[in-house]
Amino acid sequence: MDMWHITLIAVGGFAAGAMNALAGGGTFFSFPALLAVGIPPVTANATNAVALWPASLSTAVALRRELRTLPMRTFLVPIAIAAAVGGLMGGLLLLVTSDQAFYRLIPWLLLLATLLFTFSKSINLAVMRLSKGQPDHERLSPVGFFCQILVSLYGGFFGAGMGIMMIASLAISGRTQVLEINAIKSLLSSVIYSVAAVTFIIAGAIHWPAMWIMLIGTISGGYCGGLFARALPDLWLRWLVVAIGWGLSLFYFYSVYG
Repeated sequence: MDMWHITLIAVGGFAAGAMNALAGGGTFFSFPALLAVGIPPVTANATNAVALWPASLSTAVALRRELRTLPMRTFLVPIAIAAAVGGLMGGLLLLVTSDQAFYRLIPWLLLLATLLFTFSKSINLAVMRLSKGQPDHERLSPVGFFCQILVSLYGGFFGAGMGIMMIASLAISGRTQVLEINAIKSLLSSVIYSVAAVTFIIAGAIHWPAMWIMLIGTISGGYCGGLFARALPDLWLRWLVVAIGWGLSLFYFYSVYG
């Protein structure tokens, strides 16, 4: 790889780590950086997932205290199984998708993620309003299990915007406490990324030089993002991600279909 390739991947990884720590939407920075240096779409997506994997694990560990009050057998284990099954299905689906087919899907996937991120607060408020008055269930309902499989399938296949989908899915299944939902989301995200990452590694779908460069960027970016989390207005950061998401969506629609 040329020096500008290394620089672009490192910067994309740093921006992804920082934005995930501050406001979310890091994939909008890291995935396009891998595409820009000429890595095939499927390999770029798999590499991006593995590079972001450690961050999902560390977040889940940090919020483990909030999970201890939840019933293990009747809720956490079934929903973790749903996440693992969906993540595996999504990862396998990505591996059997050709680069050409995935490239034509990129604009639509970015558009979906951008829409979810743009209207995330409205979506979450609407879902919370619909589930208002429902008690927190001790058992995971069949609907909650099925919704989690669908969300996890998307997460294993692409991932951007998965967190917003998961918050909505958990609210629909009866969870109403925001801190609790965030803790469950972090656990399930780590399960999905772990299953998908192991699948991609076993299949040999990772561009390892790019992955190590991006991993250094995501770790350092996440650390810096954590340091500045209280200093930067969340609204500005969210609008930055939204602007980049819409810009990338339009760019890839033009590149693929123009």
